[in-house]
Amino acid sequence: MSGESRPAQLCRRYNITSSVLYHWKKQYSRGKFNNEPTEEGALRDRIEKLERLVGKLTLENEFLKKGLQHSLSQSQRNGKSSGYGDVSVLPSGGGVD
Repeated sequence: MSGESRPAQLCRRYNITSSVLYHWKKQYSRGKFNNEPTEEGALRDRIEKLERLVGKLTLENEFLKKGLQHSLSQSQRNGKSSGYGDVSVLPSGGGVD
């Protein structure tokens, strides 16, 4: 080896667990120690933010679909027209999943 230590050696030398070592490595790659984030770390952060946004938008979409379906079913029970004639506003499956 050329001056580099393996993770297990570092853990033994500094008396830390491997999970702590990998946590620190992840934080370092994302620039959490007043250093520039690596490109990989910056991309991972961006992916996580986008995944959270997709999840949020999916929940909002489902909430709005259910609200519209509820509103339409109440209108039909009360004998009111939805304003769309016989055309269904939502596809039979509730929309695109």
